[in-house]
Amino acid sequence: MAVIADNLSAIRALADAQFPTDPAMRRLQGYINLQAFACFWGLAPRSLTDETSPFNECAHAYLAAARALLLRLKAMPGDRRAVDALVAKIEIEMLAHNSALTLCRYSDEAFNTGEILWPHWRDIPRHAPTALTFAAILLALGASGAALVRLAVATRPPRRRDAPGPLMSRRRAPSSAASPISRPRLPPPPVAR
Repeated sequence: MAVIADNLSAIRALADAQFPTDPAMRRLQGYINLQAFACFWGLAPRSLTDETSPFNECAHAYLAAARALLLRLKAMPGDRRAVDALVAKIEIEMLAHNSALTLCRYSDEAFNTGEILWPHWRDIPRHAPTALTFAAILLALGASGAALVRLAVATRPPRRRDAPGPLMSRRRAPSSAASPISRPRLPPPPVAR
C-alpha cells in the first residue's frame, strides 16, 4: 500500500482528467476523499507501516479505494496510455520494494464505499508515535493561542484616565447639592399589622 500512497496524487489526477465518467468511478473518488479526511489525509505517523497504529485500518481503506479506482480507470473507454503507464510504474515499484507479496492484517478485508472507517481513538494513548504527534499538535496550538492573546494585549491602545472603565457607570455621580428638578425622597409607607 505504500506504493499506492506514493502514487495517490497521480491516480487522482488521472481520475479528474477522465472523460467520460461513470457513477462507480465518481463513487470511488468521493469515497477516497471522505476516507482520507477521516484518516487525517494519511498524516498520522506510521499509519501504513505500523499495523498497531490506530490509523492503519482507515489508511488501508482509502488506499484500497485508490487501487480500485486505478483498476476502474484501466477499464474505462478512451485513451488508456497514461493509465497503463501509471499501472506499469506502480507494478515495477511494488516489485522493487518487494511489496507485491506483502500483506497486512487488513489486506484481506473488502471495503464498502458506504462505510467510512474511522481511526481507533482508544488506541491513540497506547501508540507512542501517534500520542506524541497529537501532544505536539496540542502544544503548538496552545502556544499559538497564548501568543495571539499576548499580541492582542500588547497592541491594545492605552485607556485614558478620565474614561470610564468597564465596571464604572457612564452616568455622573449625584452631586451633594439638590437640583431644582429633583424631588425629595419620601419615607416608605407604614406596614399594617
